[in-house]
Amino acid sequence: MPKSFEERLKDEIKDLHKENLFREPLALNKNFLNLATNDYFLLRHNKQVLEFADTVARKYGTGSGASPLLSGYLPCHQMLINKLLGWKQKKFGMLFNSGFMANQALVKNLPGKHDLILVDKFIHHSIAQALNRGSTRFKRYNHLDLCHLEELLSDNTSHYDTIFVITESIFSMDGDYPDLKRLVELKKKYHFVLILDEAHGTGVLGNSGAGLAEETGTSNEVDIIIGTFGKSLAGMGAYVLTNLLPIIEYLTNKAGEYIYSTFLSPHQTGVALASIDVVRNAHEKRESLKLLSRWLRSRLVEHIDVQTNYNTPIIPLIVGSNDSTLNLQALFLNKDIIVGAVRPPTVPRGSSRIRLSLNSELSKEKLEPLISIVKEWSKK
Repeated sequence: MPKSFEERLKDEIKDLHKENLFREPLALNKNFLNLATNDYFLLRHNKQVLEFADTVARKYGTGSGASPLLSGYLPCHQMLINKLLGWKQKKFGMLFNSGFMANQALVKNLPGKHDLILVDKFIHHSIAQALNRGSTRFKRYNHLDLCHLEELLSDNTSHYDTIFVITESIFSMDGDYPDLKRLVELKKKYHFVLILDEAHGTGVLGNSGAGLAEETGTSNEVDIIIGTFGKSLAGMGAYVLTNLLPIIEYLTNKAGEYIYSTFLSPHQTGVALASIDVVRNAHEKRESLKLLSRWLRSRLVEHIDVQTNYNTPIIPLIVGSNDSTLNLQALFLNKDIIVGAVRPPTVPRGSSRIRLSLNSELSKEKLEPLISIVKEWSKK
């Protein structure tokens, strides 16, 4: 192996250390209070989910065997698609191995060369990367700024065959969400294709946990819903749902992420099937999680920059600099509390933050030590 290659890697890693941007995973070798997980209902430890997943794996095997276009799909895969369609109020759907793959497949393949994609400035990296590598022109509108979006729509609608607007429901690094009802009104006016990524909205929003579209009563107006099994549903995999069959047929034939990958395992379909049943009926836990989020935000706002007008389980504590963010994270770790230290390029420079992710098994009592740490840190 050329020494120049190794030296380049070492130099770039050294630069990451200098800027306090180096990352490495934490070995979970003792009991922590984990406030970094996206498993908002801790279903990865749920007995019903574990037992059903085991039953499905024993019936259909540990893996799917190959790409679905080679060896076909199993009854458990169809059961999962059917359950999702009923829950999310769509007619057609397909499964992927991860949310990242689903987003890449959709964004790289569906829009054409004569189309335009408009995306929220803080869209997830999986979509941002696909935009940069695709052939379709795109523009970003300011975060949650639908006035800016309308300006772009007004200026560009007549110049392109189709305009796609892509947004997340709950944004993964900010815990906020768009005014989906107003977005739907813009859709009626400008006739664009609306794509909603419900990765973090699923489970925590809506009467049955179907997400922001359900909560706002706009499910029928959202053209394409993307979601994942890796957050509230405590597993792996993802889905694309729509009311238009040609979208699914086109992706099935064009998306390399679907064509050239071994299909989702029966075990993971079992996890998703059981988790959906639990989440749909978790009404009290869903409301308790919202109340806990509002309570914690109100307690923290005295000591750190935090939004108080949302009730989602994702709570960013805006610190600013990389070194201060890492110092605060270290204080949490010293008290056996795991939190995410999010730095550029994941978030804009100067907005490094501690990202808290709540779950339904937490209580105010369990969170008091966290508040004390932030309070003491803010005095320094």
